[in-house]
Amino acid sequence: MQLITERREISSPLFRFSAPLISIALALFIAGFLLLAGGVNPLQAYREILIESLGSLYGLSETLVKTTPLIFAGLGVSLAFRMQIWNIGAEGQIYMGAMGASWVALFSGIDNHWVMMFAMFSAAFICGGLWAGVAGFLRARWQVNEVIVTLLMNYIAILLVDYLIYGPWKDPKGFNFPLTAQFSDTARLAEYFDTRLHSGFFLAIFCALLLFLFMERTIWGYEIKVIGSNPKAARYAGMKTGLAIFTVLFLSGAIAGLAGFSEVAGLQHRLQHGLSPGYGYTAIIIAWLAKRSAVGVVIVAFLMGVLLVGGDSLQLLWQLPVAFVYAFQGLILFFLLAADFFIQYRVKLVRGGINV
Repeated sequence: MQLITERREISSPLFRFSAPLISIALALFIAGFLLLAGGVNPLQAYREILIESLGSLYGLSETLVKTTPLIFAGLGVSLAFRMQIWNIGAEGQIYMGAMGASWVALFSGIDNHWVMMFAMFSAAFICGGLWAGVAGFLRARWQVNEVIVTLLMNYIAILLVDYLIYGPWKDPKGFNFPLTAQFSDTARLAEYFDTRLHSGFFLAIFCALLLFLFMERTIWGYEIKVIGSNPKAARYAGMKTGLAIFTVLFLSGAIAGLAGFSEVAGLQHRLQHGLSPGYGYTAIIIAWLAKRSAVGVVIVAFLMGVLLVGGDSLQLLWQLPVAFVYAFQGLILFFLLAADFFIQYRVKLVRGGINV
């Protein structure tokens, strides 16, 4: 007697719709036991998450603030995933984008707001793109595994930024804290409704719209899908797969780098230690759950923003560790991956060659 898996020829629309919902319910159920272990009523905790993240203008604005870098990073990762290229380096690309934007803000001497914004945006785009482009070049030229390269380059980027803020860029008036001097008003994105919500959020939505049109309405977007699904057929059709791999990874890193731009120009107004609390790694979950769709990235990033803001409230009210939020994210990913598996495959019990 043994268990075997076989691909489903067809899955009913009802099953495809209900499987992810059941998976999320199971994730909430299992997370409830973690909350109980911490002495917290799960229903009360889930209610608190919704109230804190969506129940007021301030809570909603904080959710959108958290959502902004997640959209940028998620879009970057999802673009690479479309070609079956696994960019695990969005975290480092965020740091490099922030570093490029900060250099312009601190040392360019530009005194026009719009010129400054364009220069910071461009610097973040280029720095993030070139950082990911290293992995793209190595993959296209010598078939070096991009997972390893992008992952390891995260640590280089984070430590490079630490070197700058502990060393040559350190604010002499910062009481020895690892941060740069504050940016001038020229280098800051506009804020709205007397909250921390800034123009970076609207830029992220616009970027998602552009990426959607690019992937769904252009020839090059179609080529990305073809190369990802069948590289041999793409080469036979005359597509330049090596150039496409480099370009896609460059753009993937460039879009992720814009998350760094939005953080330093819209929120922190300086470069500092711990710039990203793992947005680049969360972006991997977002891109996967969104099925590599630009619209899906926006929706899932917003839900992750709700979880992050609500998780902060759980820490304040019940002294739960931040690890709970990451465990919750992991549970959601685990069960949704399981749902995706059962949508595509069925499991059968076989006894002596006969299905049971």
